[in-house]
Amino acid sequence: MKMAIYPGSFDPITKGHLDVLKTGAEIFDRVIIAVAKNSEKNGFLTVDERIELIKESISGLDNVEVGSFAGLTINYAREKGAKVVIRGLRAVSDFEYEMQLSQTNSALSSKIKTVFLITKPEYNFISSSTVKEILLNGGDISKFVPEPVYKYLSQHYK
Repeated sequence: MKMAIYPGSFDPITKGHLDVLKTGAEIFDRVIIAVAKNSEKNGFLTVDERIELIKESISGLDNVEVGSFAGLTINYAREKGAKVVIRGLRAVSDFEYEMQLSQTNSALSSKIKTVFLITKPEYNFISSSTVKEILLNGGDISKFVPEPVYKYLSQHYK
């Protein structure tokens, strides 16, 4: 069985993230979307909120599960038995950073490969940071996030 992890902060998950996830779910037998716990960053949403919103947003993706981890992505991949790390690319500007991460992970474990998946053009400009900025300034985020995320954020951040 080909298993992959799709790590990130997903704070909050966007339609661009879901686009990458859906493509990954078509390619791999099982995908774990892995929410990174970063003790040095105060998240907009708690890890538990992110996990719950992701679970609500992935209905119909039967081969996808949600988890969380702290520490190195490569260690989490090893722990879960994943041979592939999925990384999403929105634009060429993402590539240099993602390539550096991929090469670092490869140096830590040559057995775990990185696969880059590109979002559809309509999601190229969407980022969690942009969504937060729009939301906190009273803008409409409904085009950028899945329905469960939109409902939750609209209720909690008026």
